[in-house]
Amino acid sequence: MLLDEAREVLKIEADGILSLIERLDDRFENMVDTIMRAKGRVIISGIGKSGIIGRKITATLNSTGTHAFFLHPVEAMHGDLGIVCADDVFLAMSYSGETDELNILVPSIRKLGCPVIAMTGNLESTLAKHSDITIDVGVEKEACPLGLAPTASTTALLAMGDALAVVLITKKHFKPTDFKRFHPGGALGQRLSQKVQDIMLTGDSIPFSTIQATLREAIAEMDRHGLGVIVVVEPSGELAGIFTDGDLRRMIARGEPVFEQPLKAVMTPSPLHAMADTPAYDALNTMEHHQITVLPIIDQTRRVVGILHLHDILGKGAFKFNSAATDDRTH
Repeated sequence: MLLDEAREVLKIEADGILSLIERLDDRFENMVDTIMRAKGRVIISGIGKSGIIGRKITATLNSTGTHAFFLHPVEAMHGDLGIVCADDVFLAMSYSGETDELNILVPSIRKLGCPVIAMTGNLESTLAKHSDITIDVGVEKEACPLGLAPTASTTALLAMGDALAVVLITKKHFKPTDFKRFHPGGALGQRLSQKVQDIMLTGDSIPFSTIQATLREAIAEMDRHGLGVIVVVEPSGELAGIFTDGDLRRMIARGEPVFEQPLKAVMTPSPLHAMADTPAYDALNTMEHHQITVLPIIDQTRRVVGILHLHDILGKGAFKFNSAATDDRTH
């Protein structure tokens, strides 16, 4: 019985979010464009549960490259309105759209010349009518059996705020290296603060092949390590080149003979690389700039001492490049 009730709550809230998808239209695009054009910050305001959600959305925006500030509507009317200027964008959150404290504030915001965006479940509300852009976050019903406690409605509001933040990440070309600046104490920040030598793969974990090897031998070694790449070295251990499974796919697509070829003839010579004492932050910058996922690591004599995979920096499944579609090219 209890589990059935919990499942029903989750279903109602999930349905509430899914219902927003079909209602996304040019008003959402206008909201994003307005924020992108603004020279100031996104000022978010709401009261009660909407205010709590507003604070979370403010935090998400700030951590992903969009300057935001939460303004309590009551405090705004008692002096804090001074932080708002015409360069800002005002984002008001009220499910009913009839929150007195917020609606009293909106005319003062408009007098400052600040564009007003409303996220509300009532498109005919006072707030909606006095806003430049209105985003519909209405849900069919609350998960609360009494229909009183904001549940599905606050979940929908939060999801719409996340949609806004994620779209802005793409529009602003926000990168993992930018994320590190805003999260120096998090797990990602800690990894990026390390040296490459602290997180690279070494020893038997490096997919090696000598320059004299056949392509058949190199592919077998690449398959054994499962990194999709083989580091090619001279007999002395110096870096000679690199070969990836992407290179192999392209050879097959072009109809080239595969197993008959010597590795030296098909590898990429002088690939991008890093030193063992390179900061992980700089290595990630190189990967981001060149759209690659693997770097051979060498010492002062160019001997290969390790290999660095993007997953070793960011954690498995934590990241994908956000610009053009990429493969595993490492050259």
